[in-house]
This record gives sequence, C-alpha cells and structure tokens, in this order.
Amino acid sequence: MILIIRESASRDEIDEMVKTWDVFIKIAVDIERKILAGGGVRHYECEQELLKDGSRQRDIWGVDWSPLTQEIVFESIINIRPSQNNRSMIIQSNQIREQVSQITKQLLGGL
Repeated sequence: MILIIRESASRDEIDEMVKTWDVFIKIAVDIERKILAGGGVRHYECEQELLKDGSRQRDIWGVDWSPLTQEIVFESIINIRPSQNNRSMIIQSNQIREQVSQITKQLLGGL
C-alpha cells in the first residue's frame, strides 16, 4: 500500500509501508512540498501518487529508506533526468541529496 506522508509517520504507517519489501521502503520525495509517498513495489508507483496529489515531476526524487538502520540509498530509475543534470540513477546533486535526506528523516525517522 502506498501512503502519502505529510507529517511524521506513525509506527502503523511505517509498518504498512515496509510490508512490500520487509527491510526497506521505496519512497518518492517531493523536495518542494516537503512530503513523500512510500510503500510501492517501485519508486515510479510512489511518484505517480505524488503527481496525482499535485506534485511536479521535477521536484520528485526516488530513494530507499531502511526503518531499522535509518539509512537512505539515493538510487532510483526515476532519478535519471538529463534535463536537470542528473544522468544517473543516483542523485548527483549534494543539495538535492541533503533536501531528500532532511525530509525523509523528518517524516520517517526516529521510529
């Protein structure tokens, strides 16, 4: 189940999102709106939920997040966008990585 998280996630929300992969959650983070969608099989599915909710594609970045270790892996096929100087699945901009990290930790961290 894909959930859109706008405020700190509850333990139940984290548990629901982690069911898909057991040890990590695929998420798409909107760095402009400071929200995220998580719980899909693919980042693309999370991205689509944010787009339906009013996000702009250029503001959405895909990562994996581990609730157990609180680690973020900045790699997703949705991150390949030469028009934004990101020619890799890995988020190349340190600024964008920092924004994604802060939003993810704020909304999902600490549980």
